[in-house]
Amino acid sequence: MEKELSGAERLSRENSPLYMLLNACCAVAVRRDVRMRRRSLQSGSAYHIGMSTTESNVIDPVCGMTVSTQSPHHSEFEGTTYYFCCGGCLSKFRDDPKGTLDRQSDPVSLVSLTVGKPSCCHDHSATTGPRIDPNDVPEGTVFTCPMHPEIEQVGFGDCPLCGMDLEPKFVSATDPEGDRQYRDMQRRFWIGVACSVPLLILAMGPMIGFNIGQFISMRVNGWLQLLLAAPVVFGCGWPLLTRGAKSFRTLNLNMFSLIAVGTMAAFVFSVIVVLIPGLIPEAFFENGHPPLYFEASAVIITLVLMGQVLELRARQQTGGAIRALMELSPESAHRIADDESVSDVPLDAVQTGDRLRVLPGEKIPVDGVIVSGQSHVDESMLTGEPVPVGKTVGDEVTGGTVNQTGSFAIRATSVGNDSVLNRIVQMVADAQRSRAPVQQLADVVAQYFVPTVIVCSLLAFIGWSLFGPDPRLAYAFAAAVAVLIIACPCALGLATPMSVMVGVGRGAQSGVLIKHAEVLERFENVDTVVVDKTGTLTEGRPEVSKTQVFDTQRHSDRDERSVLTMAAAVESHSEHPLARAVLRYARQMELPTLETTHFESITGQGVKATVNGLEVLIGTPDFLANRKTNGIEEAIEQSKTLTQSGTTVVFVAIDGNVAATLSISDPIKKSTPAAVATLRQLGMKIVMLSGDAEATVAAVAEELGIESYHGNCSPKDKHTFVKLLKEQGHTVAVAGDGINDAPALAEADVGIAMGTGTGVAIESSGVTLVGGDLRGIAAAAKLSRRTMMNIRQNLFFAFFYNALGIPIAAGVLFPLLGVLLSPMIAAAAMSLSSVSVIANSLRLRSAKLD
Repeated sequence: MEKELSGAERLSRENSPLYMLLNACCAVAVRRDVRMRRRSLQSGSAYHIGMSTTESNVIDPVCGMTVSTQSPHHSEFEGTTYYFCCGGCLSKFRDDPKGTLDRQSDPVSLVSLTVGKPSCCHDHSATTGPRIDPNDVPEGTVFTCPMHPEIEQVGFGDCPLCGMDLEPKFVSATDPEGDRQYRDMQRRFWIGVACSVPLLILAMGPMIGFNIGQFISMRVNGWLQLLLAAPVVFGCGWPLLTRGAKSFRTLNLNMFSLIAVGTMAAFVFSVIVVLIPGLIPEAFFENGHPPLYFEASAVIITLVLMGQVLELRARQQTGGAIRALMELSPESAHRIADDESVSDVPLDAVQTGDRLRVLPGEKIPVDGVIVSGQSHVDESMLTGEPVPVGKTVGDEVTGGTVNQTGSFAIRATSVGNDSVLNRIVQMVADAQRSRAPVQQLADVVAQYFVPTVIVCSLLAFIGWSLFGPDPRLAYAFAAAVAVLIIACPCALGLATPMSVMVGVGRGAQSGVLIKHAEVLERFENVDTVVVDKTGTLTEGRPEVSKTQVFDTQRHSDRDERSVLTMAAAVESHSEHPLARAVLRYARQMELPTLETTHFESITGQGVKATVNGLEVLIGTPDFLANRKTNGIEEAIEQSKTLTQSGTTVVFVAIDGNVAATLSISDPIKKSTPAAVATLRQLGMKIVMLSGDAEATVAAVAEELGIESYHGNCSPKDKHTFVKLLKEQGHTVAVAGDGINDAPALAEADVGIAMGTGTGVAIESSGVTLVGGDLRGIAAAAKLSRRTMMNIRQNLFFAFFYNALGIPIAAGVLFPLLGVLLSPMIAAAAMSLSSVSVIANSLRLRSAKLD
């Protein structure tokens, strides 16, 4: 984006001859359209310079670009609905709607929009109308730059800052535009190769002992070179030249600026040699005639196209993780009608509330709740665990997971972009396009880099013209073009974004979702990890861990199965989490189901019911003692050890006698001990904060070897504790899964949400562990360190390359070694630098995070 200018700077620039000339040209071009624009804004019809009028497109009254009437950004004013390209334009319009419309009717405002600083956060000078088949992408699709995500527009184009092709902001399983760009650049490259090879033979034949002059004259040779070079420069290289021209028009100089100047200088000079050789000074002559640089211009274009092909190919590979995720969704679903008939419908046709049938072996189409049937579901794509999870009526299922053996029906709860899978995909896509703070260094350098290179090129030309050997101007021209080409900042521009794209994609493959590139940079410095207990270190679901049956004189034959069968019959009527734990334990033991009567629940104490004519009590010791239960004192005494260790003990009485105690606890996840050990190896201190009782927290901390822990913590306590750690100079990451963790997640330097948790926790975090596995924290830490190391390697290489390449291209080695870099060699070196950065970034795809 263009930097904010001071008043003096703006006045100086606007009074410059170049700026005044551009203003005058644009004023002539747009003045005739002012009246039609005003009518368009007032009537809601579409009108845009260079675009056809359609009923579905209108003008954004803030920035002037064409947007679809399907845009989510719209507002009404004086009975007319106006549509906007982004939220920023919408906000500006709402602040001053009348003033905005008046300014858009002013020719001077239109000129300022075209030439000066954009009127919103985006530079819309790239909006030249769609250049792709509108059937390839949905109408109104928003495109963005993979290197500059702040650039957005409706419809395809190229980035006004770096010149790269824009890509759809919202990803899809297929990427027709990405494939189209790749195929187009590949075709251009191979045509360039086909023309450049014979061109090189014509130009360089004498240097390798092949005397072209024996067969054709110099004049014919020149015409043949012109015929071979023109299709490469103006056919294959046309996208590169137009982007270069646009960069000068918008004053956003980039890599294409240098390519356009260098290649056109070589080509135009050579054309003059062929058509009007008398205009060329003798100082240019080599061996009695002026040189030709057709081969340089053609080979430079071909090599740049090769770099573009490799870059597009690498970008396609970085999107492999996203496409793999999207392919998890089936293409259709079995919808159940009101009359219970089943029909197959496209996935896009499924709406919230629809009932869908899921057959054995099929992928679940959307997020939903089971309303009938039961089965086991393979959720490995979310959790990474290969063991299928049992599902029955009332359980939630996630779109993209795989049904195993049973058949069931679900009611759709989240479809389309609201589904878990689509939110994951979009999170990954947004993160891949986000910018790490370290990229600001490259941005600052790039801002001054291209003008500096142009100055260096001019200085090289002047230096060789004044002090070089004969033919001075020929050497000067070659050196100037070589400086322009070798200094192309594509490697610098790719250094950070390529690493971020590959790193974020690699994290997604391991179930680590990064919300923004800045998180990767901050995570590298994390030295303290604050974790919640329930759902983070533990399963987050109470389970029966131990049972103890008491014999009585009246029922000495009572065993664990008979007691649990009666307890489960009573608990089947309760919704308490501890009751659910008892029922799950009974199902695991495959116990029979018994009928109950006279069920009663006493809040905070327990439940009672009649089973097979016997009264069954389940609850706290006080609940049983108040009902004169025999043996309660002995049972309490025997359970003291368990209660002191933080385990919840539930007492069961049958027919007035204590029958059993059930120890219920939240088990530690199997992966937690290894994850804690790995975090320690990475040099991180672990702190456990939990709202549970101190005894329970202490027991878990002791088992895991966590030295710092606190129980009975409220959400405010957690937030305060994290803030205190930061004030002490620690870089803090917080991991949690509940609403009570959200304040601490937001306060932390890096918030980590367990994917099995609540949406509030996920929204408050920078990292989401899809499977809720604590090992993901260690994986995220490793990912951040390797990605940042990769970025630094790329930046070092890009800076070092340019620092070394520009002096060599300018001819600094000529006095010592007699070496002057050819523009073609400079182009090859420039392409090699980009390829090296891409190859280094792609190494992250194979990084081991476990």
